[in-house]
Amino acid sequence: MTEARKGDNVKVHYTGRLEDGTVFDSSAGKDPLEFTVGSGQVIAGFDEAVIGMATGQSKTVHIPVDKAYGARNEEMVITAPLEHVPPGLDPELGMRLEMGGANGELIRVVVTEITDSHITLDANPPLAGKDLIFDIELVAIG
Repeated sequence: MTEARKGDNVKVHYTGRLEDGTVFDSSAGKDPLEFTVGSGQVIAGFDEAVIGMATGQSKTVHIPVDKAYGARNEEMVITAPLEHVPPGLDPELGMRLEMGGANGELIRVVVTEITDSHITLDANPPLAGKDLIFDIELVAIG
């Protein structure tokens, strides 16, 4: 029986949830997720979990913060005066935006607070600081 190894192209079905049981993503009802094992296309803990699995095998894995999206970084939370908001943009709590970084790159942020004078934007990945649980089924190798 062939087992998934680093460098293999694989297809998996998965459901990702938080420790409280909240599902944050799933391939249910969709095509399986396809990626190359060890290529960095998925978080490290997910990659490692697939290694050694055989086609048709299912497992549940607990992925700690350091093998998922890492710890939250408070330096990635930005508070700016409302007058810095571009004209015509009407920000709302939870709104996802893209802004230009210092090196010209696009940074994805979420509006986390709006006051009469300031807006707070969080550039942390939404799942940063969280342990994750995945149910994984290896559908195909190659």
